Amino acid sequence: MTQGDEVEVYNLFFDFVSTRHPSRETWSSETMSKLGEFEMLVLLSILRQGSEPYANRVRADLETHAGRRVTRGALYRTLDRLADKGFLTWALAPSEVPERGGHPMRALRVTPDGLAALRRSRDVILEFLDGLDGTLDPR
Repeated sequence: MTQGDEVEVYNLFFDFVSTRHPSRETWSSETMSKLGEFEMLVLLSILRQGSEPYANRVRADLETHAGRRVTRGALYRTLDRLADKGFLTWALAPSEVPERGGHPMRALRVTPDGLAALRRSRDVILEFLDGLDGTLDPR
């Protein structure tokens, strides 16, 4: 089996599993529209990665720019939760990074619902920040 075949098998398997995820039916539209702080940072980081949005880059970005130490487990649980909510999709992509030993990487993409959730979160935060400049940044 070639590396390309292996990636295709993984993608088919994860497509199968993700469309039959038991928790997917328990999400209400209200639950799906809300983002926690870490979820919001993860989605924003994916968008910041541009054409190469891989989990390892998201993790490095969060550690560097958000000052958050992020374990792989916490990141992957969050990615799965965001996918369950319909806020991101991912597919396995071949890796040419020698340290990965040819193991495929998750290529991440924020969905239109994910963008809408980010916009809603941004709007709520801006509403709450309105008028607090003197309190948050005393002179």
